Amino acid sequence: MSVNVPNISYLSSMKFSEFYDKYKDETECKEKFRQIREQTGLSCKQCKGKEHYWKKDKWQWQCKDCGFRTTLRSGTVMESSKLPYRYWFAAMHFLTVNKKSFSAKSVQEELGHKRYEPIWAMLHKLRVVMGVRDAKYQLTEWIELDEGFFEKVNDGKVDSEEQEPSVNKRGRGSKKQAKVLVAIESNPETAEDKDKKHNKGRKAGHLKMIVMDDLTKKGINYEVIKGIDKETVVQTDGYPGYAGLKDIVKEHKVTVMVNPIEASAVFPWVHTAISNAKRLLLGVFHRINDKYLQNYLNEYCYRFNRRHMKEAIFDRLLVAAVSCTSYGYEKG
Repeated sequence: MSVNVPNISYLSSMKFSEFYDKYKDETECKEKFRQIREQTGLSCKQCKGKEHYWKKDKWQWQCKDCGFRTTLRSGTVMESSKLPYRYWFAAMHFLTVNKKSFSAKSVQEELGHKRYEPIWAMLHKLRVVMGVRDAKYQLTEWIELDEGFFEKVNDGKVDSEEQEPSVNKRGRGSKKQAKVLVAIESNPETAEDKDKKHNKGRKAGHLKMIVMDDLTKKGINYEVIKGIDKETVVQTDGYPGYAGLKDIVKEHKVTVMVNPIEASAVFPWVHTAISNAKRLLLGVFHRINDKYLQNYLNEYCYRFNRRHMKEAIFDRLLVAAVSCTSYGYEKG
């Protein structure tokens, strides 16, 4: 597999040349995958036993209790995939090394694979894994909460004004735009933070972006209960859908704004996150089917939430890939 190094803005400190030196062939990748699986723990599908023998000639584990064998890919994101391990490792590196992203077409060209569809599917499976892993964490302390509206395409069909008058409407009522609930930790800056570039008066923590069917009070409350710790302060605008938050969080602060400058001061990070995500998706992927928008947002949030981890971000994704299937089921 020969890979051309593109001109990118690095998020990880491990460059492409270093990555391919470290994982230079299929055996190296398989051995690393085996080590991670053993570190995270194996459970026999048949008897739930935890003790296994490694059968190197078969690249399988055998349960000490019942003799059932577990393949290297079984129970992971790679289960049922026929793509080489090195493709998967390279894809994880592509998804974590860059501050932006790579399209499936770009990854296909870099890997030199003949068919587009398997590469596209592999990337989306990894994006599902990213979402499963980030869903484990609840946001805490002070939260900026707002909604974003992302352009979408439904099954390749482009809406037109002749269908319904509301098709080209912008904002909450638009049928051309997907509704996304966006929450980000936004805590007071320390003295050290105030000297850094892009000072906003508050420090961004973890980010969540959830595609919503609607923005009703019931739907918003459900996602807030699931993803935000109840002992938090949540800051929102005056949208009626947020009215129920006062009953499920420590404090709900409402600010009704009349101009964009005021909004940027009150919500310094949530609007930045929405704007950057839109620009990324438009610049790299152009037209996104709404069925897969959540996957792309998973990728954006995963990288944002691990932006300070350097090369460890790849290792974290590898652990997540071992622990989760492509259907979003996480073991344990």
